[in-house]
Amino acid sequence: MRTSRFADALASHRQAGTRLLDLTISNPTAANLIYPHGEIANVLGCLRQFDYQPDPAGSFKARQAIAGMYGANGIAVAAEHILLTASTSEAYAHLFKLLCDPGDEILVPLPSYPLFEFLAALEGVRTVPYWLRYDGNWHVDLASVESAINGRTRAIVVVNPNNPTGSFLKREEAAALVELARRKNLPVISDEVFTNFALSAAHDRVQSFADRSETLVFSLNGLSKSCGMPQMKLGWIVISGPDEAARQSRERLEFILDTYLSPSTPVQSALPSLLAIGQGVRQQIQERTRRNYEALKHILAGAPANALHTEAGWSAIVQIPRTRSEEEWILTLLDQQNVVTQRGYFFDMPNEAYLVLSLLTDPEVFDEGVKRIIGSL
Repeated sequence: MRTSRFADALASHRQAGTRLLDLTISNPTAANLIYPHGEIANVLGCLRQFDYQPDPAGSFKARQAIAGMYGANGIAVAAEHILLTASTSEAYAHLFKLLCDPGDEILVPLPSYPLFEFLAALEGVRTVPYWLRYDGNWHVDLASVESAINGRTRAIVVVNPNNPTGSFLKREEAAALVELARRKNLPVISDEVFTNFALSAAHDRVQSFADRSETLVFSLNGLSKSCGMPQMKLGWIVISGPDEAARQSRERLEFILDTYLSPSTPVQSALPSLLAIGQGVRQQIQERTRRNYEALKHILAGAPANALHTEAGWSAIVQIPRTRSEEEWILTLLDQQNVVTQRGYFFDMPNEAYLVLSLLTDPEVFDEGVKRIIGSL
């Protein structure tokens, strides 16, 4: 398998034992949090019922717990409208099976995390981009959404909040996008894994699409981000929209889910307790990301670099001088400063030069890494 120059250089540094300041960490179990390993072990250790009683939709008790979590945030969701998967990635795969035939197309936002193309390709589906535009804030370019729709389009994916831009859809643009989907008879797939990680409050953001009724919507989330528990491998789909369309989609999805039966019994049984434990992990991540974003803006003040506005999530985009290509920048930072960064091109930023930094990074490492970046500008 071919590797990039950066991947080869990073592997060499790690093999040599170089102390690196990694500003790309995305694994909360390795982010130097006060992680509740013992609490999770106790919950799993207290389970006494391991009978296999498969339900294509997943354990009803687990789905009730998820519905309760939405209800605590003011979003009315019935447990009957929730389906469990092993992850949001698996949820995408099942939805592509449900909605598409080979050669069909799904609209996806750019910039965004480069996962959709791979997941779609595994199902024989094409991804077609629409654009987010930046003018000091990020906005969905609705004209680019509509112009991308054709006879083979089967769904519109939204990532709310987006990764890595951290932008929420606002009420007006969400309403316009849902109305467009309704007119074109297209479902919306709403990826909401970072919705709990707002960096500040705002009144006009759409927290979730799970209570929309205008068109068919599949809202995705899971333990990986919402509770900082990627190792637990449990995600879910919330179906909303017109009653008949939602009912038919649920029946067909249950057939697909019945074929795989992938979520494990222990995790489903432990889910109510895991959600409770996850509140503490989530709070730590919220505090960490907010602190690091404020520190980033403070450290960059007066420097020839600019942190793009972000509202939520675990990432920050930093615009740097276009005196080198992004690949040259990340290699320079690695070789000269021992700082690991991610280039904007990875997320399909429309031009150069940008670095994408993880706000999940340990604060001491984050501050020193950002200062070293400035020292190289």
